Amino acid sequence: MKEKLKQLSHNAYAPYSNFLVASAVVMNDGSIFYGVNIENASYGATICAERNAINDAIKNGYKAGDFKELYVYHEHNNTFPCFICRQTINEFFNGNEKLILMSENNEQTHLVKEILTHPFGKEDLK
Repeated sequence: MKEKLKQLSHNAYAPYSNFLVASAVVMNDGSIFYGVNIENASYGATICAERNAINDAIKNGYKAGDFKELYVYHEHNNTFPCFICRQTINEFFNGNEKLILMSENNEQTHLVKEILTHPFGKEDLK
């Protein structure tokens, strides 16, 4: 997975930050969907690699609870998802799935629930 994401990270569009990120989501049935970050001069229009991969899975018919693992690759740092991505992760992951952060020389594995200590969810909308 690391080699695939390393290669894919070069497809990221990050002319402002030069922070190239690639991500993959592995589904319960073994399907894999990929994403890269795509920046925009209007920063609010930027999409992170994690949301790009999750959105691709949803576009292909997967639903909340179908997700098994989330991989995030940045060449130099083990980078945690930003808080917008964490909100999206909260929407589609149950919490016990693996989050694997990878860089060229390091790898860390966490559970999704470890990065979502106080999530905002559908219960909060009642």
